[in-house]
Amino acid sequence: MVRNALSHEFYERIKPRLHQRIGRELRLAGRVLDLGCGACVLVEYLAQVYGQHVTGVDISSADFPKRPRASRNAPIRCVRKDATHLDFAADKSVDAVVVLWALHEMKHARTILGEAKRILRPGGEILIVEFPRDSLAQRLWGENYYSPEELAVMLDNAGYQETTVRLIERRQVIWVRGFRPQGLWKR
Repeated sequence: MVRNALSHEFYERIKPRLHQRIGRELRLAGRVLDLGCGACVLVEYLAQVYGQHVTGVDISSADFPKRPRASRNAPIRCVRKDATHLDFAADKSVDAVVVLWALHEMKHARTILGEAKRILRPGGEILIVEFPRDSLAQRLWGENYYSPEELAVMLDNAGYQETTVRLIERRQVIWVRGFRPQGLWKR
């Protein structure tokens, strides 16, 4: 009981700061896809605050909304779907993809990173926010998380460029950015 209370408090305390930080990072993206969106809270935040067209995707969340709250600024959509097959999204149709605290739960993370790259426009950004291995979150929840190095290698292997990895929030959260290549002409 105390363990669950601690984990909930920890999550709730840093979640608003992370939403703000994600919003600032992706503020220029008109079309955003949130993979592993859960209850679509980040989806609603980005649409309401930044006027972005946001689609949330989640396969199994118990609190997945039946009908997300509409935003005055931009349309939002929440789709119950496996992120390994984003067949509702055309190639190069999204400006940014965000994965907040969900990649470690996805069985086919490498496939999902490839699918995210497929739908990103050239120069589009993927942003992964995760708890690192051996973090407080791992002790509280007992889940298996990636190391910062593993996430960097995964993005590099999936073909993303300019990958950066930082530890934030007192080194308890990994902030990973990568970009779809611009698609330079080949001879």
